[in-house]
Amino acid sequence: MTIIQAALCGVVYWLAVGNLPFVGLWSLQRPLVCGMITGLILGHPVQGAVIGATINLVYLGFMSAGGSMPADMGLAGVLGTAYAIVGGLDTDTALALAVPIGILGTIVWAGRMTFDCFFVHIADKYIEKEQYNKIWRANVLFPQIMCFLMTAIPCALAAYFGSNYIQGILNMLSGKVLTVFQIIGGLMPALGIAITLQYIFKGESKVFLFAGFLLAVYSKLPLLTLGIIALLVAVVYVQVTSAMEPAEAAVIDDEDDEEDD
Repeated sequence: MTIIQAALCGVVYWLAVGNLPFVGLWSLQRPLVCGMITGLILGHPVQGAVIGATINLVYLGFMSAGGSMPADMGLAGVLGTAYAIVGGLDTDTALALAVPIGILGTIVWAGRMTFDCFFVHIADKYIEKEQYNKIWRANVLFPQIMCFLMTAIPCALAAYFGSNYIQGILNMLSGKVLTVFQIIGGLMPALGIAITLQYIFKGESKVFLFAGFLLAVYSKLPLLTLGIIALLVAVVYVQVTSAMEPAEAAVIDDEDDEEDD
């Protein structure tokens, strides 16, 4: 990996977690997306997308509530994909390496949230001095500069120096240890899918879960076709339930009027 490629990987990570408009938490932070872009930087976009999609399976049920960050899937996607491509790893081994990297990324998140509080006081001073045109510096400019220093530079250094040693580490771990990593990596996607199923397997959605499973198993249709069918069923279901709500409300009102009489 060249220095320029490592620097670009750092920029991708910064954009993934920097909370900039139209990028970040809703798009680039997903390992599938940042993995593909990392693969593109390294000259293997398809392999990057495959590795990123495998890492993404672990984070299907990812949820950041109340400002907490259980794992940094952006860092896992970038560095996991970079190490896998440079070291020639299979997807299971890459996944086993990416998950711990994502956990280490929570340190960056905690550091950002801690130091960002200082910029709030800077904004207060601008307000006290009635310099309202400078508030954007405390809200956008200063936090993004700090975010770049805390994300892009460490990620670039980790990508550049880590990739030089990844092959030696793999040679050292070859044998049973590497096989264990591969087995663990193969089991991790099941964890992400199980967490997602916890949200789906509730109420009326249970019927759709079983129907979709049976359709996928016995119809042998491609994923794109199954996705379109699922989308159409969801649209029809929302339309039907939305049309039934006024009627049900009218029935309840009529029953209340009869009880009053």
